[in-house]
Amino acid sequence: MDKVIVITGPTAAGKTALGARLAKKLGGEVVSADSMQVYKYMDVGTAKPTKEDMLGVPHYMLDIIPPWEDYSAARYVSDASRCVDDIISRGKRPVLVGGTGLYIDSLLTGRVFSQRGDSRLRSELQSEYDNIGGSEMLIKLAEVDPDSAARLHANDKKRIVRAFEVYNSTGRTISQHNRESKAAPVRYQAVKIALTFSDRAKLYDRIDNRVGIMLDAGLESEVRSLLEMGVSPGCTAMQAIGYKEMTGAVLGQCSIDEAAEKIKMESRRYAKRQLTWLRRDEDINWITIDEPLANDIERLSCAQAIAGEVPK
Repeated sequence: MDKVIVITGPTAAGKTALGARLAKKLGGEVVSADSMQVYKYMDVGTAKPTKEDMLGVPHYMLDIIPPWEDYSAARYVSDASRCVDDIISRGKRPVLVGGTGLYIDSLLTGRVFSQRGDSRLRSELQSEYDNIGGSEMLIKLAEVDPDSAARLHANDKKRIVRAFEVYNSTGRTISQHNRESKAAPVRYQAVKIALTFSDRAKLYDRIDNRVGIMLDAGLESEVRSLLEMGVSPGCTAMQAIGYKEMTGAVLGQCSIDEAAEKIKMESRRYAKRQLTWLRRDEDINWITIDEPLANDIERLSCAQAIAGEVPK
């Protein structure tokens, strides 16, 4: 089975730099695993790598859709797997770099997502939920998918509607689909490397510093430009950390300084969630280095050793 190298970790941990350097050292190519870097025109707030950051290494899954489109893990698996397969077919090493855990796990396992119903069906189910209430919807769901009905709360409108949507569209329950998906063999073997800091305060300092860099690099102008293009403040892309808060400032709902503090706070919370997700995975190899001067050389050396390569 083909092997993929994964470089992951919390936001601002140094994944992009290490991924490019490792890929260059190993003759590999980078596939981004960031749910927001897929969007065009969103460079500053997503910390998208520049040409200089890429070190001449090909990078994929960047700038592939406009910001007014929704993107999903299912689309990511479809798009990114083509990139990975192409890299492997040319005898190169795929290096998957990013912090979106769902995207990474779904790609490696080859998870097949249940089919979406059409928008009309979804709207009808949502209206039915609003009319009869969550409790009655759960009673109806128990008739066709008792497993889902047993684990869902009556207030969980989104998942109740989704369970009905899958059943009505495919004739199979979402519980069946999930069991089959988990039982399927993994698509890619992976060497997983995650970056972290022994002192959480150092990670938070890096996050705060990155927010400052984003502001200096023109995050406010980038958000204004997106709004002027007609991108709705309510669309998925504009709900990303950095964009949501800065949109509020641009629309006069708060000051730039207040938006900056909100971005720092939400980024720290996101980093904690990322670490919680990653710690569930017993196959991850952690690299913990705190000294800035040693980071580049020492992390690259550690990553090469974990990936089974002899440092040159």
